[in-house]
This record gives sequence, structure tokens and C-alpha cells, in this order.
Amino acid sequence: MRALARALLGIALAVCGTTPTTAATIEGVVGLRPTGAAPVAKARYPTAANYTVGPPDPTAAIVYLDGDFPPAAGAPAVAEMAQHAYQFSPGLLAIRTGSVVRFPNLDDEYHSVFSYSKPKRFDLGRYAKDETPAELTFDQPGVVRVYCEIHDHMRSAIVVLDTPYFQKTDPDGHYRLTDLPAGQWVLKAWLEDDTIRAQPVELRVGATLHVDFPAP
Repeated sequence: MRALARALLGIALAVCGTTPTTAATIEGVVGLRPTGAAPVAKARYPTAANYTVGPPDPTAAIVYLDGDFPPAAGAPAVAEMAQHAYQFSPGLLAIRTGSVVRFPNLDDEYHSVFSYSKPKRFDLGRYAKDETPAELTFDQPGVVRVYCEIHDHMRSAIVVLDTPYFQKTDPDGHYRLTDLPAGQWVLKAWLEDDTIRAQPVELRVGATLHVDFPAP
């Protein structure tokens, strides 16, 4: 009899859409400041017949919940930063500490991917479209600036975070973080190395909090 009652209650909750939630949500808008693209110069070692440079990614920010969270469990997450139309794609990538990043070359010309940033110094050398470079694990938090030695205008950033709760904004600055733990935390918006906005937040079970970061 009790089993039948529990089954009927489950059906009622599914039909009515009243299954309780245990997570919180934050949404809002980050005021973005336009950043100028690097001037495009002739490739140092051109090999492709058609050297057509695509537009860089629109300006965006990384919004994340800062706090003392347990390390990620299971296999590391895998992300990708390709070279496409003579730009890094995406031009801004957010990952959690311990994640693996791939750097495939999708252009008909050699690229050289490297970084001198303190959290992760590396040089993948020059490689063509049909070659597979090494995959890299990013095990230190911080910002890693990535460049191409052959094409000076190609620049990107990898933001490595010690939190599982983050999102890249859309070009208009909108973001929405879901499945967040209740409690008191600090919400941050990364725009540049010298521009990180922060705001304390208190998250409640099942509630949606609206937080905007006005343009600096």
C-alpha cells in the first residue's frame, strides 16, 4: 500500500511539474568594454594560396562563483581551442583546473601555438592541418595568454579557475549560472587581468538571484 502511495505521489509531481529543486541560479549582465583587435600583418611563412583572416571573437567576460570547492572527480574535462580563419577559436576560453585542452589546426597553413604565462608555459611548435599537437593539462589557476609565432595578430586567453561554476557571457554580456550550491559566496566577473569585478552573494535553495556588473 505504501509503495502504491509513493508511486502515485511521483506521478502527481511529474504531471504538475512540482519536483523540488535543491540548487540556486544567478543571472545578469556584465557591462563589457570593447577591445581593439590586433592589426593583421602578413604571415611570416605563408604557404596557403588564400590568406583570408576572419574576424576575432566578440568581447566577452567570464563570470564565476568563487569559493572553497572540492577538486573535480573522475576523468578530466576536455576543451578545445582551434586555429581557424587565422584566429584562435574561441578567443577566450574558461576551464576548471585540471582540464585538458586540444589545439587543432583547421587552416591550410602552419600555426605555432605557445605561451609564456606563469600558470602554464608551453610551445607546441609549428604544425600543419594534418598534424596532431600534444594535448595539454592546465593544473594551475590563472590566466594563460596564447599566441602564434607565425601570425602576430593571433591572440587568445585561457582562464583557468578553481571552481566548477563559471560561464562565458554572450556578446551582450548576459550570463546565467545554474545548479549552484546554497550559501554565502563571492561572484566574480573577469574582463581582463586588471579588471575583475566582485560582489558577495547569498544563494537560497530554489531561488534565482539577479546580479549585474556595470561597465567600468
